Amino acid sequence: SDVKTPSYPPYNIVQVDDDNYIVELALAGFTEQDLSVELKEQVLTVTSSVEKSEETNYVHRGIAKRNFTRSFTLADTIEVVKANLTDGMLCIKLRNVIPEHKKSRKIVIGERKQLLTE
Repeated sequence: SDVKTPSYPPYNIVQVDDDNYIVELALAGFTEQDLSVELKEQVLTVTSSVEKSEETNYVHRGIAKRNFTRSFTLADTIEVVKANLTDGMLCIKLRNVIPEHKKSRKIVIGERKQLLTE
């Protein structure tokens, strides 16, 4: 049997520059109170908890507002900077922070006698 990958909510991952990324999730109709964003053990998880309202009698309901969980596995150098919900778009800003001791650096090649005297 085929395992179906969840397609809701739709999302984009935008690379702003070498070290900054934005995860965009399309969440029309949701409020900040409906959503939870958590980072645990390098897994970024966005979850919704929507309480069903029996008050609204829909003739047609084409805008989905349902419970979901969407997870993204991040590299251990990625930090979550902030999250904003604006105009139905949840934007989560990520930054790649590489510690100085892990950054590549150019090694100057010296003469053999310099190595022995230093």
